[in-house]
Amino acid sequence: MADPLLFNPRAYDPAHFDPETRRLLRATVDWFEARGKRRLIEDYRSRAWLGDFLDFAAKEGLFATFLTPASAAEGEDQRWDTARIAALNEIFGFYGLDYWYAWQVTILGLGPVWQSDNEAARSRAARLLAEGEVFAFGLSEKAHGADIYSTDMLLEPDGDGGFRATGSKYYIGNGNAAGLVSVFGRRTDVEGPDGYVFFAADSRHPDYHLVKNVVDSSKYVSEFRLDGYPVGPDDVLHTGRAAFDAALNTVNVGKFNLCTASIGICEHAMYEAVTHAHNRILYGRPVTAFPHVRRELADAYVRLVGMKLFSDRAVDYFRSAGPDDRRYLLFNPMTKMKVTTEGEKVVDLMWDVVAAKGFEKDTYFAQAAVEIRGLPKLEGTVHVNLALILKFMRNHLLDPAGYEPVETRLDAADDAFLFRQGPARGLGSVRFHDWRPAYDAYASVPNVARFREQADALCDFVSRIAPDERQSRDLDFLLSVGQLFALVVHGQLILEQARLTGLDEDVLDELFSVLVRDFSANAVELHGKDSATDAQQDWAIAAVRRPVVDEARAARVWERVEALSGAYEMNA
Repeated sequence: MADPLLFNPRAYDPAHFDPETRRLLRATVDWFEARGKRRLIEDYRSRAWLGDFLDFAAKEGLFATFLTPASAAEGEDQRWDTARIAALNEIFGFYGLDYWYAWQVTILGLGPVWQSDNEAARSRAARLLAEGEVFAFGLSEKAHGADIYSTDMLLEPDGDGGFRATGSKYYIGNGNAAGLVSVFGRRTDVEGPDGYVFFAADSRHPDYHLVKNVVDSSKYVSEFRLDGYPVGPDDVLHTGRAAFDAALNTVNVGKFNLCTASIGICEHAMYEAVTHAHNRILYGRPVTAFPHVRRELADAYVRLVGMKLFSDRAVDYFRSAGPDDRRYLLFNPMTKMKVTTEGEKVVDLMWDVVAAKGFEKDTYFAQAAVEIRGLPKLEGTVHVNLALILKFMRNHLLDPAGYEPVETRLDAADDAFLFRQGPARGLGSVRFHDWRPAYDAYASVPNVARFREQADALCDFVSRIAPDERQSRDLDFLLSVGQLFALVVHGQLILEQARLTGLDEDVLDELFSVLVRDFSANAVELHGKDSATDAQQDWAIAAVRRPVVDEARAARVWERVEALSGAYEMNA
């Protein structure tokens, strides 16, 4: 039987969605399965452009249905629904990050458009989606990266109410084929933030020059240059500070997709890894008979389950967000930073088991081992997102606010707030519900209780020996604190989702034994930081805990892992 906690194409039936969503998700799985593993790997290794896949998506109206918000919709099933977008991310990750990437940068390219009041541009985007076109997000530059304060894309007034845009952009996905590229630049006649402009460009225009693909991949991550590109009123999406906010708010929407793509990669790799290890005989025994192999695969499995629980619960806060509830601004960078780095750990644990098999060219695993590295490094580095979540630490841990419980959000609703998030500031004022009840509900689970001790210790750290002014300028020290805080938030949403889904407590206990070890390791890391005070060093050592060991529980969890052997193999 298929494990209900993992995606398995053989048993996949997303019956919790409406009929058209269910049909499209299943049709996407069927397209990949019909294509087969050999062709999938061949396209990946030959760096083939995704034309066949995009033809399929266009024929089915996949992107148009999932990425047209209700405010621009022409069909009854069109809406921006984060729950079903997350489900499609997982499927794309499962089969290959190249497919996910074309979809992901289309989402980013649409962000400034759907936030715009320019009806002509919105109508143009909806029409292009309906025609099966992809989109691109022209923000980064070779000299400045994503430092949008320093953009060298210059718009010179043309004397007729428009502009001529000149400059280059770098690391722009879909820049080779996008029907619309949302480009960030600044006016030459206006100083400061008031001069920012987001505008729409067409990659097929003669003044749009494609330079190259900057990566060796099917992903077309382009460098392009505009030379006197004409920008008329119908092309202008945002001006001034609103353009700056549109850039950051678009990344808020887009970065969420990285977590579920990472989950899909890990799931496919896990089927291969467990099946290989369980059927490989070494010294007269299956590889999975060795205790260290069981520990590594069990750790990988529960970490993957934790990734899924956290991400699924974060969807609910994303969809329920509004002007008075911006908790998603913490959970969003958490999905990008914490879930994707967990994905790296999951693959590394499995790779230690499969060893040289993980390099073989006819495996998905070889592809997964490369692609899993990319997700923590997209839409802001791990360090950038860790620094971001630190802004919420004191309010989250020490100053909870009263919120009504957020329900599971799988309803067929349009997540309209994502395109009217407003100014990208005021993070220090964001409030959160009390994290403690999620832990209290599982106080009888030994390792949840053990981890709760560590979470309470972190509250003591923040209230009593928080970083001083000097340490607040030491990002290396602060990032260690951020890792500890991230673990508490990670555990909180895992527990909330566990309660909503009735997760097996054996799996939960085994998962929290891993989190206890992670917290201890990060506490030791903080202890060794150059700027840690004596009091902080003492605190760090005192926060180290040993997980509660239960051999019977571990054996029951192992049975779940062992059952993955042969549970799925992609069609040849």
